[in-house]
Amino acid sequence: MRVRLVEGASLPSYADGIRQVYADVFSEPPWNEDPSAGDRYVERLAADATRPGFTAALALGEGSEGSFAEGAVGGFATAWTTPDVFPSSRSYGHVAEALGPGRVEGWLCGALEVDELAVAPDARGAGLGAALLSAVTEAAPGGRCWLLTSVHAEATLRFYRRAGWHQVPVPVPGRAGLVVLLGPGHPAARP
Repeated sequence: MRVRLVEGASLPSYADGIRQVYADVFSEPPWNEDPSAGDRYVERLAADATRPGFTAALALGEGSEGSFAEGAVGGFATAWTTPDVFPSSRSYGHVAEALGPGRVEGWLCGALEVDELAVAPDARGAGLGAALLSAVTEAAPGGRCWLLTSVHAEATLRFYRRAGWHQVPVPVPGRAGLVVLLGPGHPAARP
């Protein structure tokens, strides 16, 4: 598999593969989403691709290895620039409540926000997750990047810790058990 950045306008040609990877990954515990959530994600992705600073990376089969045909999607990652006016939709309101306005403005606004990262179960263990994460975060302004994940996603948390990400020791309110992670180059994550 090879990892490459993809323009938002090119994503529809990979929609079937992205949908399948999303459904395979996020129907597993701890997410337990209905497999049809892949359809909703692909619809949301079309709108997300228009966000300022949007970037996407795909892990694509090269045809000669494993079970992934030439161009087949084995994983993906998406990110964008968090707006200066911090949103209140989705989980943003809970994040703002947990961190407070000063940290939200200083740490998250204008930073690169990793929205999704998923690697197909058949493609795991080859470093694709790390390569996808690196691809979408290498242009983070001043090294400032962040993401949300669940405290229940133990393997996911271990992955981000191995990649040098730091968990903000403040729980995000709500039922999902979300936590904020800051990228290894984020100034607030440095000792």
